[in-house]
Amino acid sequence: MPAAKSDPLERIRAAVATSLAANVPEGVSIALALSGGRDSVVLLDALAAVAPARGSVVRAIHVHHGLSPNADAWQDFCEGLCARRGVPLTTARVDVVRVAQTSLESEARCVRYAALADAAHAGGTHYVALAHHRDDQAETLLLQLLRGAGPHGLAAMAELRIDARDVAWWRPLLDVARTEIDAYAAHAGLRWVDDESNAATRHMRNAIRHAVMPVLASVAGNAQRTLARAAAHQGEAAQLEDDLAALDARDAFDGVTLARSGLAGLPAHRARNLLRWCLRQWGLPAASSGRLAAMLSQLTGARGDARVRLSHAGAELGVYQGRVHVHAPPPRPYDVHWNGEADLALPHGHVRIERADGKGIDVTRIAQRSLHVRPRAGGERMQLATDRPRRALKSILQDAGVPPWSRQSLPLVYVDDELAAVPGIGVDAAFAAPAGTPGLSFLWHPAADSR
Repeated sequence: MPAAKSDPLERIRAAVATSLAANVPEGVSIALALSGGRDSVVLLDALAAVAPARGSVVRAIHVHHGLSPNADAWQDFCEGLCARRGVPLTTARVDVVRVAQTSLESEARCVRYAALADAAHAGGTHYVALAHHRDDQAETLLLQLLRGAGPHGLAAMAELRIDARDVAWWRPLLDVARTEIDAYAAHAGLRWVDDESNAATRHMRNAIRHAVMPVLASVAGNAQRTLARAAAHQGEAAQLEDDLAALDARDAFDGVTLARSGLAGLPAHRARNLLRWCLRQWGLPAASSGRLAAMLSQLTGARGDARVRLSHAGAELGVYQGRVHVHAPPPRPYDVHWNGEADLALPHGHVRIERADGKGIDVTRIAQRSLHVRPRAGGERMQLATDRPRRALKSILQDAGVPPWSRQSLPLVYVDDELAAVPGIGVDAAFAAPAGTPGLSFLWHPAADSR
């Protein structure tokens, strides 16, 4: 006998099947973020019922934060659940470190998403299913309102979002109410675990869930649906903002750098919109309104030859030859001795050492002497050829078109305390290997996040 339309299993499985068909290619494996809570257990049950029809294999990832005394029990529950269903499970154990001016809840969320992304990639899939539902969407909209967010924040959670790591975060339950999930769990006889922190109203989301949403529901019927619809409208507004930014960026943004003139030539509201868009292209989080205004002022108002150095989210924005660049901050101090190895690891990359006759540093000149690599300290001078004068390294780097931040991060090769070579620039004439003489060449490979 076919299930009735009111059957909660039919309703949620149909919603998951529809979202699956719309967002996930056939035959693609899916990693489910499984906390062991009711929502993720229901999604596991629904996915297991509908995914095989599209050739998708479902596996699960459980993140063990260690923040609750019940964390081990939750892991045991997930292991037992997946074993009974024949679902492969990966457990990622993480440490959540308190960060100044950041809530533990927020930091745990960042660590959790990073662990899920790592586990998904390790398991050979880019699709991670999350069990967020309509009530979560409504709460997220209210949270963002209280933070003063713009359309991108008020759009809350997308049904499908692909991040900079090429992870597709998929939320097939966004149009499903919490009450429907409750009904599904009861109808299917599912068991789950309860996270005691969900009742702690010191967390803003929980306070909204337990104190605000019931009041809204009492004065506005089906408030969750209405708020979720408002989030969808904000999503469209955010897309329009991005479309406008892409038009404004057409002649100013080359995919890596942004012309200062592109910002300066726009009305203030469009310049702010373009800069917010560029921050997303650079993989950086949004800046507060005050911070964005200060960044815009410096990027557009500084003199053409002024040094601009703006720190944001662990990166820096600088200006060189009229364009805005994003780069890593200067490396921490280091002094690495060379003991004959082919590769020297530095805090911000590595130096490859190659041997060749007539190139690089003359090996015979460094016998019984110490060779080591240090960062710039300022005031260095070198002579690149015997028929050329000794010059300040700063001037040499400027003439070579090296941006200020790259100058700061360049490793310098010293013999004892004498500057012998600068990778990519040259060897001091006093240490250069003559033709036919064994030499050492130093090749600089900055880390990927050094931009």
